Amino acid sequence: MSKYDKALTVFAPDGNLSQVQYAFEAVEKGTSTIGIRGKDCVVLGVEKKSEVSSKNKSKYKLQDPRTIKKILPIDEHVSLTFAGLQADARILANRARLECQSYRYNMEDVPTVDYIAKFIARIQQKYTQRNSVRPFGVSCLVIGYDEEEKAPRLLLTEPSGAHSSWKAHAIGRNSKSLKTYLENNYEADLDEDKVIRLAVETLLESVESEKHIEIAIMRGDHKTDKIDSEVIDRIVEEIKKEREEN
Repeated sequence: MSKYDKALTVFAPDGNLSQVQYAFEAVEKGTSTIGIRGKDCVVLGVEKKSEVSSKNKSKYKLQDPRTIKKILPIDEHVSLTFAGLQADARILANRARLECQSYRYNMEDVPTVDYIAKFIARIQQKYTQRNSVRPFGVSCLVIGYDEEEKAPRLLLTEPSGAHSSWKAHAIGRNSKSLKTYLENNYEADLDEDKVIRLAVETLLESVESEKHIEIAIMRGDHKTDKIDSEVIDRIVEEIKKEREEN
């Protein structure tokens, strides 16, 4: 099969594009990332860690963790997070920001979250059928608020260029176990406190420490606010006490 992974545009006999499959592998090696849609809010949860050396897998102890940004604002009512290559995510985020500005200027209207997710997915798909390029090694969870439906939205884009809408989803490291946990514990129309708690509970299945958890929430006012670390620590303590009692 190795002879079919030299060129991006050559299909292997099993129907796969090997380079696209490798891009999905890059996503699986990214930090754990989840999104959960509630009744009137949508939450992003990420495992925030320092970058890792590709040679010895040791953390850069002198790195300033504030420079590692996993939750990126796109427009006033749209944000995204990602799993995979950080540099690829930065390029997609910058293109999406420019598209939002162009849409507002030309249409004199606000772009919908569906439009932005499709725009990102379209860019990713273009890089699966051109020579002399490689696919984007990143999957994105895009959140926003739908003005027509008056409801929050959570959408996924993948290296293949596919996009889809979700109630809850997980990407990155340990995504299979995280998705299983979400499937077993997710309920429809969760309020804000329960959505945040479920996000913390889910990430605790993967992260080394609660200090690596970062949570952001978008409410009906369309603003993406990060949850204070003190609130996350309090939720973690409550979860630990309940588990000890049980």
